[in-house]
Amino acid sequence: MPGGASPSDWLQRWAHLLPAGASVLDLACGSGRHLRWLAGRGHRVTGVDRDAAALGPLSALAETVVADLEGGPWPLPGRRFDAVLVTNYLWRPLFPALRAALADGGTLICETFAEGQQAFGRPSRSEFLLRPGELLTLAAGLHVLAYEDGLLEGPRRRVQRLVAIAPPAGARSLVGPPA
Repeated sequence: MPGGASPSDWLQRWAHLLPAGASVLDLACGSGRHLRWLAGRGHRVTGVDRDAAALGPLSALAETVVADLEGGPWPLPGRRFDAVLVTNYLWRPLFPALRAALADGGTLICETFAEGQQAFGRPSRSEFLLRPGELLTLAAGLHVLAYEDGLLEGPRRRVQRLVAIAPPAGARSLVGPPA
């Protein structure tokens, strides 16, 4: 990988769930370590980030969208993806848009910092750290395949990680009253 940044082990562990040629949204993709890895495996990747300079070199591999995810409108209205990937990023107001961007039967892969990260470095502000069990709450209505909440090594960090599948088209939600 360019710059020596390898993809998240969480993504690598669950990438087998993505169908061949899947459309994948990599949110807040930065310099593109996951985007590059997924594109290299034949997936159609859309990377969104606010840093146009970081996205520039990625445009040969994937669709890139420069957007202020925290201060502007959702940059992909009406678009749906076979998978949505979010790593090391948290902006709670985006979760409804992320859910809407997940195609029927699509895979949500999330891994981000949690309370307790303050002891190991940045981020340390509570608005950028998941509360205990919060990622599970945000995935309500999806079929959760895996969830972890704990301490990771190399570098040491406190995270929550989740993989969940959206209900297939026509499936009745298992959460809430019948439709």
